[in-house]
This record gives sequence, C-alpha cells and structure tokens, in this order.
Amino acid sequence: MTHFLALLGVLSISFSAVFIRLAQVSPVTATLYRAVYAIPVLAIIWLTDQRHASRPRRERLLAFLSGLFLAADLDLWHESIGLIGAGLGTVIPNVQIVFVALVAWMQYGERPRVRTMAIVGVVLVGVALTSGLGRNDSYGTLPGTGVALGVAAGLCYAVFLLVFRASNRALAPPAGPLLDATVGMAVGALLSAGFDHQFTLAVSPQAHVWLAALALVSQVVGWLCIATALPRLPAVETSVLLLVQPVFAIGWGVMFFGERMSSLQWFGSTIVLVGVAVLSLNLASPSSQILATQS
Repeated sequence: MTHFLALLGVLSISFSAVFIRLAQVSPVTATLYRAVYAIPVLAIIWLTDQRHASRPRRERLLAFLSGLFLAADLDLWHESIGLIGAGLGTVIPNVQIVFVALVAWMQYGERPRVRTMAIVGVVLVGVALTSGLGRNDSYGTLPGTGVALGVAAGLCYAVFLLVFRASNRALAPPAGPLLDATVGMAVGALLSAGFDHQFTLAVSPQAHVWLAALALVSQVVGWLCIATALPRLPAVETSVLLLVQPVFAIGWGVMFFGERMSSLQWFGSTIVLVGVAVLSLNLASPSSQILATQS
C-alpha cells in the first residue's frame, strides 16, 4: 500500500506542468489559484482526521513560512515552463538536491566527499547542456533564461523543503502542515503579484477547470500521498521514485504539446536526472533525508 501511495503521489504531481500550460494564465495567477482551490479541501481533510491534535505555534509558523518560499518557487517554475516547456521545465528544478546537500553539509558539519563534489559538478554540466548552448535546434522560446529560472526555482524549493521539514518533526498527520504551508503559499502569491504584470483574478471558465485540477490533483492528492508514503520507504526506493516524476513530465510534454528537445538537451536532462538520483542516495541518511520532487 505504501508503494502504491508513493507512486500515485509522484504520478499526480507529474501532471502539474501540464495543467499549468493548459490553464494559460500568468505564473503568479496559477500559484494563487492552486492555493485557493486547495485550502478548503485540505481544511476539511484536516478537520475530519481524528488525529488532528493541535500543533505547537512555532511549527505552524514554520509551515506558513515554508509556504512563502513555495510560492516563490512556483512563480519562477511557472515562468520557466512557458519558456522551455513542461518536460524540461520540470527536470531543471530537481537540482534543488544540490542546494539541500550544501545546507546538510553545513548543518551536520560533514565534510563533502570528493565523489559527492564530482557528482555536483556533473549535475551542473548537465544543467548547462539543457540550455541548448545557443544552438538553433534547442527547444524553447528562451532556453537559457528558462533554465536559469528553473535553477532559481530549485533554490527556493530547497529552502521550502528544509523549512517545511522543520515544521513537522513530530510527523503529525500531513494535512495539517500542508494546509499551513498552502495558506503561506497563497499569501506569498499575493505579495509577489506586483512582479507579474499579467496577474489577474479574472480568468476564463476553462482556466478555472485546469487550475482546480492543478490544486486537487497535485497540491492535495499528490502531496498528501507523498508526505504519507515516502518517509516509510527505504532510501534507494525513494530515490528511484523521485526520478519517475520528471520522466513522466517529459513524456506528457511530448504527448500533449509536441515538445521536441534537441539531442543536447536530452543528453543534459539525462545527466541531471542520473546525477540527482546518485546525489539523493548520498544524502539519504537517517539524520538528513530531505528528498522531494518538484511540485
């Protein structure tokens, strides 16, 4: 059952970029409505859970704060999807594991091994290759800018993961922390609306359908399944499952939008995914397992 929940969660969030492209709204608009549609559902789930004991105020504030960083991550990620597509746009932010590794090294005082540093270098080379290096056959309207935004999204996502993990050290039922983080995400979206010149609350009925699907499938079903299952799985299985999401996202990009990356971008994506998997295994210790997919 745990494996089924994990796979269902990863599969659910793999559709995030698809829903965003189909909604055809601005980046911050998508972030806000993802939160708005998810909050009441998460609140109902939390209230009906008999285990929803009150959590310390500090943990709730940390979860809320993590949501602010999640909003920044999603704003950047949504913009990158518009520039480099659903598939490549989902692969790049997975470099968050590199930033998590740096924090883990500093937090636990572990001196980075030469092998680990080499893997980080290889991942960064892969990121550079995904930009297409200015070649005419590169997929995307602005591949270089899209990749840079994806890396910035990965940094914000790493901070979100670290703060969100600190907000639930007691491993409370996931609906509560996720609800607090989603409220923070809504506030973060409103605070960043001024940076999005196309932000609007007036979206088409069709867009509302896709944004509601984004909230229910990714933010609610996907995250609840992942938060429930992944802590109960061995590190090796966790790392493999984390790779399923960007691989699926690439497939959806090809299937639904005809995204055709260049051979160089394919090669770079493969390097990034393999490097992230190996680096995840290196980080997967009982004291510092902070692994997650791009939402």
